[in-house]
Amino acid sequence: MNRSGVPEPKIAYAPEHYLCRRAQEPLELDGRVDKSFWAAAEWTGDFVDIEGDLRPKPAKQTRVKMLWDDEYFYFAAELIEDQIWATLTERDSVIFHDNDFEIFIDPDGDSHHYYEFEINALNTVWDLLLVKPYRDGGPPVNSWDIAGLKTAVHIDGELNCPSAANRMWSIEVAMPWTSLRECAAGGRPPSSGEFWRVNFSRVEWQAEVHEGKYRKVINPETDKPYPEDNWVWSPMGLVNMHYPELWGYVVFTDEYGEPSAFELPADEQIKWELRRLYYRERNYFEAHGEFARDAKLLMGEECWSIEPVIETTSSLFQIKVPSADQQSVFCIREDGKLWRE
Repeated sequence: MNRSGVPEPKIAYAPEHYLCRRAQEPLELDGRVDKSFWAAAEWTGDFVDIEGDLRPKPAKQTRVKMLWDDEYFYFAAELIEDQIWATLTERDSVIFHDNDFEIFIDPDGDSHHYYEFEINALNTVWDLLLVKPYRDGGPPVNSWDIAGLKTAVHIDGELNCPSAANRMWSIEVAMPWTSLRECAAGGRPPSSGEFWRVNFSRVEWQAEVHEGKYRKVINPETDKPYPEDNWVWSPMGLVNMHYPELWGYVVFTDEYGEPSAFELPADEQIKWELRRLYYRERNYFEAHGEFARDAKLLMGEECWSIEPVIETTSSLFQIKVPSADQQSVFCIREDGKLWRE
């Protein structure tokens, strides 16, 4: 068991949400996002810094569209950019060493068994499955691939050419449900009205032109590139994408566009408070060498809507709270796994 502490995100719980409509025609991928296929899909809001309001707004716009049908989950991304460059050409390279665009999907929302996808302007991809977040000791499964994956990149400008009139690069991705259902509840694709937890990230490095080519700007004090910027759809409150409980809600609508609105279910707020206790229980162990048995030691003087019950051993804990309708119980344990009984 990983007994290290877990940073508690400095953010109010208000994940973004998106009503994902059904596609009305087949998609022929070319990376362009201005064709009729995407006309029915709304843009997300512009991306913000990964830490949310703790950091300035991004200097360059990023936004996403989503659609779905019986075969695929579709994504389109538009990244405004005057420096369009990429270097990595081998699949499953660590793509965020280039500027990139990333998709994260947790189908059942338990924060375990989720997907990460990264792509650069060369249309090189890295797709992997996370058994559990790194904070919980979960290994990434790099050998896992999205079977049947389709991707395309369009460059409005010229790749790796600083003298070009660069404006943006855009991406289309089609992920088949036959792969994504692996980590979904019941091993199936979503149904209309259901939601999956999803987030997006854009990695942006400081770059300069040297001898007619782009290169990362080096910090003279460290002799290494300056840290990258991380711009996201739904902010995390800390520099770490691997907090799936903070990702946005993508709600799948039917052919009539129903549901036409989203209201955060009461159970989702309850699960968030349970998550906060998980962070604090892990941090309590790091500070004291044992888990707190009294919830008041974790909750302090703050106002909570839950009355948890904690069970502990020398190396394990489980925290339980009733669901909003009192008909079931939510549980979370020391490795962050959350489930309903």
